[in-house]
Amino acid sequence: MNLIEVTPERLLSRELNQIETKNSPKLLYVSGSMKIPLPQPRCAIVGTREPSDEGQKYARHLAEFLVKNSVTVISGLAKGIDTEAHKGAIESGGQTIAVLGTPLDKFYPIQNKELQKEIMQKHLAVSQYKLGQVVHPGNFILRNRTMALLCDASIVIEAEETSGTLSHAWEVLRLGRPLFILGSVFERNDLKWPEKMIKYGAIKLNEFSEILEWLPSSDSNYELPEL
Repeated sequence: MNLIEVTPERLLSRELNQIETKNSPKLLYVSGSMKIPLPQPRCAIVGTREPSDEGQKYARHLAEFLVKNSVTVISGLAKGIDTEAHKGAIESGGQTIAVLGTPLDKFYPIQNKELQKEIMQKHLAVSQYKLGQVVHPGNFILRNRTMALLCDASIVIEAEETSGTLSHAWEVLRLGRPLFILGSVFERNDLKWPEKMIKYGAIKLNEFSEILEWLPSSDSNYELPEL
């Protein structure tokens, strides 16, 4: 394993502002072949671990679309939407970043062991946990916050009311990053979170091309405004 320790500032090639510092880990552990600092633009694709067939297809197609537009795909390597996003990016010949809720020497879910190994060799895996550290359920909430820090924008494909995905989405909004929610999510009458997030600035995504209007160019670094 080619592991290095790096600060979030080093990964992003800029100082963190006051808003970002609140939930940022002091140190990250990374493994892979991707150059540091991270390339821009970067977009997270996230969602439920139990997606519908339609959700899986959307995740794959969206990853392919982003890759074709020179966007690096970020996700959390969970089963379901995350897995489809990573695989879609890889199969389309693009780059992907996996932000883990475990140390780099552990695999969760176990069925993604080979996928994680591939990402650690040919792409980039990021963890805020030291090798050998015990894994707790709360790790994945903290992982979601770190993933929000590392992305320039994020898209929620599908998520239930109690989904851990929502912790990532709220953190994206708190950081002032663009948060997109797939339009089909709004067709479900049993979900309250989409409309709540719209009130806080989330964007209903009807066409994939809308995402590109909100992403930075490949040679830019931006600073979020101070509160």
